[in-house]
Amino acid sequence: MNIKKEDDKENKIITNRRDFIKTSAIAAAAFMIVPRHVLGRGFVAPSDRLLIASIGVGGKGQSDIAMFDKSGKANIAFLCDVDDRRASKSVTAFPKAKYYKDWREMFDKEHKKFDAVSVATPDHNHAIQTLAAMQLGKHVYVQKPLTHDIHEARILTQAAKKYKVVTQMGNQGASNDGTRIMKEWHEADLIGDVHTVYAWTDRPVWPQGIPWPTTKAEIPAALDWDLWLGTAPQRDYVDKLVPFNWRGWWDYGTGALGDMGCHLIEAPFSVLNLKYAKDVQCSVGSVYVDEFKRGYFPQSCPPSSHVTLTFPKTNKTNGDVTLHWMDGGIQPERPLELEPNEIFGDGGNGTLFVGTKGKMMCDTYGMNPRLLPLTKNQNINVAQKYNRVIDGSNGHYKQWVEAAIAGHGKQELSSPFEIAGPLTEALLMANLAIRGYDIQKETLGKTKYPGRSVKLLWDNDAMKITNFDDVNQFVKREYRQGWNNLAL
Repeated sequence: MNIKKEDDKENKIITNRRDFIKTSAIAAAAFMIVPRHVLGRGFVAPSDRLLIASIGVGGKGQSDIAMFDKSGKANIAFLCDVDDRRASKSVTAFPKAKYYKDWREMFDKEHKKFDAVSVATPDHNHAIQTLAAMQLGKHVYVQKPLTHDIHEARILTQAAKKYKVVTQMGNQGASNDGTRIMKEWHEADLIGDVHTVYAWTDRPVWPQGIPWPTTKAEIPAALDWDLWLGTAPQRDYVDKLVPFNWRGWWDYGTGALGDMGCHLIEAPFSVLNLKYAKDVQCSVGSVYVDEFKRGYFPQSCPPSSHVTLTFPKTNKTNGDVTLHWMDGGIQPERPLELEPNEIFGDGGNGTLFVGTKGKMMCDTYGMNPRLLPLTKNQNINVAQKYNRVIDGSNGHYKQWVEAAIAGHGKQELSSPFEIAGPLTEALLMANLAIRGYDIQKETLGKTKYPGRSVKLLWDNDAMKITNFDDVNQFVKREYRQGWNNLAL
């Protein structure tokens, strides 16, 4: 990377951001205003359509922008991806959208021509792309998890308030009816005070608990590897990292928690109004490479884990809430209320609420909520209290589009950053414990692991673990040279 060139580009973008903020009100008022009556009945005026620039348009990004388009109220104005192969289907689907490889160039040249940004890149680049968009006054839709680091999540949560843009995280299950139904059941006192929650997944479905590949591979011509790395440390390209297996490496991904935690822990966050955890502890699965020789692969997420988080009392609970997370196929003990042949969760994933009067559970995305034992579901008589999102998880996209068109604070959202930020921090706190599990110390010629079998205590205001400082290095990472660290 040409560091001077990149720094000059960053400075140019910042200057353009400042210029844009000064003139955005004039530009917004003048851009594409067409009276409704001129267009006729049933036609959506261009001024009522959201112009979206999308960063990361293959895989999940491809399906995201397809759903925005399906809303009937959005135009996909710009596409950006570091890999031409992954972008090809979206480029074909939206031939009028101008295509870029570098999101910074797109922001620099085109920021006056779009209203909102969709981010569906690997976890390690979410925050820098999202914050840059918000600083330009753009509404943002960001795939889960919101960020890679706790510090980044806190910054984006604060930025949403500062820049007053419409935000949504892509945990679409937050718009399903299930979470709202369970809120109504809980508030009707059907299961009493919830004190314990279990969430589990059969992920990862990509390699974890493995050594970094030692064989250097040739970079595909269609991929800009330096741009893909973005904020992450410089490394040689290796096969099978792109486009999916990056999830299992700490430099880029956040493991099973980052992939599925937002989908499975969103329900207890919403039902119990959880915010920030106060402590965390964990155990992780082992990989043995020889007889009595445990593998040590600190760059890779472990094959399985069990994490326990404690959340302080909220206005929806009588005391602290203990949340257990299990991945890699580990599941909690089956509830006694569940018959032997009845499915626990959806088979591979689920969330279980344990209250003083009973239990309830749901599948992934908060779907299929039910009381235990299942016979209780035959005679539930609880009035609807919370508005439903039309079309549930599919409506998650249209909800954001319509809210962005209406403007900040005008319409309700299922996962704005004020909710998505603390939820993401909880997942990343769990990962903090998992990463601390592999920290080595040499004492009297012996290798010890002081982060194992301890409970980490969290100071939420200072954003630090108070009783094991070694893990605080993972709260906020340093970006690669040439990529500015986040600043509001």
